[in-house]
Amino acid sequence: MISTIQKAFSSCKKEKRPALLTYTVAGDPNIKTSLQILNNISKHADICEVGLPHNTPVADGGQIQNSSYRAIQRGITTKQVFQLIKQFKKNNTTPIILMGYFNTVFQYGENSFLKDCKASGVDGIIIVDLPWPENKKFSLMCKKNSINFIQLISPTTSDKRMKQIMKDSHDMLYYISMLSTTGGKLKVSPKQILQNYSKIKKINPAKNVVIGFGITEKTISSLKKADGLVVGSALCKAITMSLLKKTNPVLQLNKMVKALKAKII
Repeated sequence: MISTIQKAFSSCKKEKRPALLTYTVAGDPNIKTSLQILNNISKHADICEVGLPHNTPVADGGQIQNSSYRAIQRGITTKQVFQLIKQFKKNNTTPIILMGYFNTVFQYGENSFLKDCKASGVDGIIIVDLPWPENKKFSLMCKKNSINFIQLISPTTSDKRMKQIMKDSHDMLYYISMLSTTGGKLKVSPKQILQNYSKIKKINPAKNVVIGFGITEKTISSLKKADGLVVGSALCKAITMSLLKKTNPVLQLNKMVKALKAKII
């Protein structure tokens, strides 16, 4: 059976464009508005990544930390994140990728976590601090539950390791464009990113590989050759700015994601 994530990529390839992936933190600035944001941006995004709020992130920069802080301040729980996704999935077929850290999964219980992922309609999972080969067992558990486990590759990943990660990957891989936390200014030229990216694609051209970190309205069009592009910190920053200016973050993000989509068509 073809996964919803694979279907999304196949559809974008037919349109000869990369998939647009968005990232927002569940519960930011509150559960109700977070759901409204997802409902609106999914009209333009091909896949929506949803962040599990975490108080000690490893890879998240300031903008995503601000989003997580607001959600945690509001008292959001992992159970409520699942409820939010379930609510979203009632009337929406856009694939949802849940992104977070292993401590959340461990505290919740791996089996319980995956059971609730499946029940709420989660299509894929990214666990930032669970690398290959330590993730092999959990990756297999995801596969048994028909959930994509998404592996990460960075600019420092060796060729040998890259081949092994690619071999064990499901329907999508995430290439971290630069050595940085999220939201940093793009420190590497788009040309260099695409050169590194093409090395990954040569291993298995059939695998969907997306690029994340440092992607904004200014940089997105220069990376159109990728299978998919992830925009996260720019959206979290827009929520922060909207709250400061007392404007509607739902309208702001809808406008922003629509503009991002226009740049890659």
